[in-house]
Amino acid sequence: MRLRKRSLGDRNLVGARVEASRKKKGMKQKELLAQLQVRGVDMNASGLSKLEGQIRYVTDIELVALADILEVSIDYLLGKEKQ
Repeated sequence: MRLRKRSLGDRNLVGARVEASRKKKGMKQKELLAQLQVRGVDMNASGLSKLEGQIRYVTDIELVALADILEVSIDYLLGKEKQ
């Protein structure tokens, strides 16, 4: 497992919670990417890594798909509620 070399960015609010939710489900980035593609969200490994590191913006379409796949609410991903 590789550790993040850069500190978290400030381009999105959801990155850290996406990563935590993915890991809680025992899901690898590759698995999450595959499920995103099934839902029509085209993202590569670099994009997901940057999203989780909060150095990439997230679109509303991506946000909805991530919440569905990770089985969490959009409000949770945005930090408005605890899980």
